[in-house]
Amino acid sequence: MILDTLQNSALYNALSPRMARAFEHIARIDWTTIEPGTHELDGRDIYVNVMDVELKRPVDAKLEVHNAYIDIQVLIRGEREAFGWSPRADVRKPLGEFDTEKDIRFYDDEPQCYYTLRPGQFTILLPEDAHAPMVGEGAIRKIIVKVRK
Repeated sequence: MILDTLQNSALYNALSPRMARAFEHIARIDWTTIEPGTHELDGRDIYVNVMDVELKRPVDAKLEVHNAYIDIQVLIRGEREAFGWSPRADVRKPLGEFDTEKDIRFYDDEPQCYYTLRPGQFTILLPEDAHAPMVGEGAIRKIIVKVRK
């Protein structure tokens, strides 16, 4: 898990050959005007989910993991979004099988910790990170840029 400001995004380009391109898309697009839904930015190698959502109570936000993609999550509108986090190696209570089509599996474990994302920041979630996004109160707009490893 990485939490940083968008002005420092170039520090993370070495995580994947596609990271620099993903951050270029994040910087150049006005995400307040894009329709919610899934939009391909570079085929299925880099795509984005634009979401207008109500935040959840911690108990309702389940940990999730991915195998094929790295998440870059950015808060576009709203004051804050909290995330639960645990090392993937420590989660033990799966809620079903891994869905390879959606690249996701949920867990019912308690997160080890919570952290807060604010506008102007991003979080990178690697396949080694179990994460429970969209925790808090109120409505937000966020983007999740999916970057194939």
